[in-house]
Amino acid sequence: MLKRFFISMLGTMAGLWLSLFFLVIIGCVSVGILATKAIFSSSAPSYKNAILHITLQGEIPERAEEVSPTDLLLNGVSDATSLADMIAAVRMAADDKEIKGIFLECQGSSLGIASRQELIEALNTFKATGKWIYAYANNYTQGDYYVATVADRLYVNPVGMIDVHGLASTVTFYKDLLDKIGVQVQVVKVGAYKSAVEPYISTKMSEPAREQTTIFLNQIWENMTDQMADNLGISPIYLNQYADSITFTWNPQRYVDCNLAYSLQYANEVENKMREKLGLAKDDDLPSVTPAEYLDINSSKIWNGTGDHIAVLYAVGSITDDGTSGIVASDLVPEILRLAKDENVAGMVLRVNSPGGSAFASEQIWKALEDFKTTGKKLYVSMGDYAASGGYYISCGADKIYADPATLTGSIGIFGLIPNAKGLLTDKLGLHFETIATNKDSNFPAIVEPMTETQYAAMQSFVERGYDLFTSRVAEGRSIPQDSVKAIGGGRVWDAMTAIKIGLVDKIGSLHQAVKDLTKECGLDEDEFICYPKMEDKWLAMLKKLGIKLDTNIDMEAISPEELKQVLRMAREIETWDPLQARMEQMVIE
Repeated sequence: MLKRFFISMLGTMAGLWLSLFFLVIIGCVSVGILATKAIFSSSAPSYKNAILHITLQGEIPERAEEVSPTDLLLNGVSDATSLADMIAAVRMAADDKEIKGIFLECQGSSLGIASRQELIEALNTFKATGKWIYAYANNYTQGDYYVATVADRLYVNPVGMIDVHGLASTVTFYKDLLDKIGVQVQVVKVGAYKSAVEPYISTKMSEPAREQTTIFLNQIWENMTDQMADNLGISPIYLNQYADSITFTWNPQRYVDCNLAYSLQYANEVENKMREKLGLAKDDDLPSVTPAEYLDINSSKIWNGTGDHIAVLYAVGSITDDGTSGIVASDLVPEILRLAKDENVAGMVLRVNSPGGSAFASEQIWKALEDFKTTGKKLYVSMGDYAASGGYYISCGADKIYADPATLTGSIGIFGLIPNAKGLLTDKLGLHFETIATNKDSNFPAIVEPMTETQYAAMQSFVERGYDLFTSRVAEGRSIPQDSVKAIGGGRVWDAMTAIKIGLVDKIGSLHQAVKDLTKECGLDEDEFICYPKMEDKWLAMLKKLGIKLDTNIDMEAISPEELKQVLRMAREIETWDPLQARMEQMVIE
């Protein structure tokens, strides 16, 4: 009741704008469906003496996935190749004699640092075969530049920019906005570092949150600068000095003088240089193939047998009990149990990229994974950008845990959030409530009045019991005393390099490395794996999700479009609220 009411309230606030936007989106999606079908119904192009053309642009999902209506509104529709497909194409191309090099075109992409490290590893594998990589951008964002430093030749437009500025973490705080609409969020939690609740009750970071964020940002940036400096052939000291000098304002020639770029070139000039590498004339077509085209052409080379194999099960997004996006326990649990019964599944790598979510749902997924292990099959976990809080909950029982250097993990803690909307419903909208009850707490939780001391105490006990269960699961899975788990828990977020030292992670390694190690342990070839769950057509799924109705009865004059956008982002989180949450704070690291 609580969740449905609050979603409805926020939905009505957004109705006026959303109704118009969805009409536009439906039209765009319809065109997208037709275009997509037209493209993929045609025969795939062939290639010879060619380059693999990778474009880093827009949102790049870890794996092709469905898109929620709210995501459509806030982020738009992206047809970008998934990270998984990019990496698969690069690794396959490394052994393909007809692919001579890679053209990495950087147009500004949104991708987590750990995810970029997975792509960098694949590109380094490609280079190790003796093949070349050229990178080009009109303007390099820092994330794209991080990947591009792998290239043998890094080019930038003669009037372009390179942005190297270090890392910063931004948290949006909603308290003043909630005060404006008359909603108070009541919090119960365990752990001084469990800062996921702070945006709803404060206007700034707590000292514990500031401390942990400072530590893991510095650790991740140090790792990044070491990699980039090594690729560029300069000292990390110099790279940090450049990061302090607002590099995107530099005269472009300085990028070359400081070894941040190989040379200044226009796009067509870089294409001519690649023609020369391929032994072509300037007026010849440049033979190239995208990752999607390349995988389509070579689909017969991808192992897709029905014999023994490793299951690579993706768990990406926020963890919920039910729903249509993210990690949905009601969908994932049956999938895990099905794989446990499948005689052809020799083991599983669970790919976790999640900041957490429902503690109840996390427990159900944990139990299903334990049932999987009782069959005698090995369970490995590969962590992506995040595997924190509930994301760590579902990971902790694995036989071995892998993480990328920039993975954020831990955040072992529990909290509960109960909104008190009396200020909105009564003071602003003029709604009054009267309840007849047989017992004093029959109407609890009720968002029309604040919690009593007794109710607070009961919720606190509830949260502490959830935390005790969470830490016991970690203690059992990691063979660490529960008191030790609580000492490194308390909601604290750790970078992967530190997580190894304190026993939360076993090995720094990519998803590829985890799959390679598990297939070897199971006596299989490293390409004998299948990805799960099977994905339905994303365009059809998108249309299904657009069939929603919104009321438009609330006065919107006091809410600006930017504030509305903040409310929508908050609504995306609130729609997954359960009484107990195991969730890391939502941060933007850039």
